[in-house]
Amino acid sequence: MSAGADSGAASTAATLRHVLGHLVTPLLMCIGMGLAYLGAFHAPEPHELHVAVVGSGPSSQVLAQTLQDRGNGALAVSTVADRGTAVQQLKDQDIYGAFVPGGKTPELVVASASSDTTATTVEKVFTQVAAGQGEPLKVTDVAPTASGDPTGQGLFFLLVALSIGSYASVAVIGGAGGGLPLRIRALLTLGTSLVVSLIGAAFAGPVFHLVDHGLGGIWAMAWLYSAGILLIGVGLHTFLKRWTTLGVMVLFVMLNFTSSGGIFRPELQPGFFGALHAFWNGAGFVEGARRYVYFGHHGLGGNVLVLALWCAAGLAVLGVAALVEAGRRKTAEGSAGVLAGARQPAAADAGIAAQPEHGVAARESRRDGRHDGPPGTGQEEEELEEAVAV
Repeated sequence: MSAGADSGAASTAATLRHVLGHLVTPLLMCIGMGLAYLGAFHAPEPHELHVAVVGSGPSSQVLAQTLQDRGNGALAVSTVADRGTAVQQLKDQDIYGAFVPGGKTPELVVASASSDTTATTVEKVFTQVAAGQGEPLKVTDVAPTASGDPTGQGLFFLLVALSIGSYASVAVIGGAGGGLPLRIRALLTLGTSLVVSLIGAAFAGPVFHLVDHGLGGIWAMAWLYSAGILLIGVGLHTFLKRWTTLGVMVLFVMLNFTSSGGIFRPELQPGFFGALHAFWNGAGFVEGARRYVYFGHHGLGGNVLVLALWCAAGLAVLGVAALVEAGRRKTAEGSAGVLAGARQPAAADAGIAAQPEHGVAARESRRDGRHDGPPGTGQEEEELEEAVAV
């Protein structure tokens, strides 16, 4: 076999190993997305879903206890003295349905803005109760969603758009902008998050009318949410490199969308995702938006705090990345200086001018996997291509 054929075979084998190595990322994404989405959404069942029976007499107490016992853990049933108290608890999101028995038409009071799927689940339960009493059920919604978001899930899909715009920008800033000083990347991060949030506000307001008031607050939370993702992602890029896309997808897609409460509230999900709902940033945005627009800002401070803490975590990661990159630069400069000093005497003895220090540094840079060529080549281009979920 000729030398050329041997070289071609070696090149093909090397390329194949390279492709197979990069296929690991999309395959892990496939596994992760399947485990996350199917684990969270494939079989929604209520557990400890808080509802109330209106009334203080013995019949109300008996009905509440009967529902509690028959639910076998699915419901957490309480009694309230009157309908007004029940409505206030619905608006405070302490309960998700209130059954008012008696009369020819028993009534179920819900707040669909909390979650349309939860309201539907509660309606199914009490439709059966009313049918057992031989009466039709009247359903009253005391917190309906905006006309542009009849299912109440538009805020969740707004979350999806904000998330994709944010984590995809991480690949660009960290990959194509990898040669820029970290302070410039940080400024790009803040600017990009502002643009993403403005796009989100346009979707929520004039484009799709997901909300009919409170657009300024939605924009502010969107900026805080997007900035948190970008700060964490750009900071992590210093350490994860080409695995950054997979890392941010785990954090801000697989675990984030499934625990946000946008499709099913935690009371209809397995406990793992319900636990994440308490402190994950997607839940902070979705629940914060709901409370800001539909529930008189009740409990909003906790959601804003969640978003702010994720931003603070991003600043912390970025700060650690700055220290690590500064250490790497000092090490590279020291190595380049030692190498240049060692080569200069030998070059002088041979009567050859020593190469400029920047040439040595360039070779060291290439050896370290960095590139002095145009952005988007080599490793940076591979990182951008691996953002396959965008």
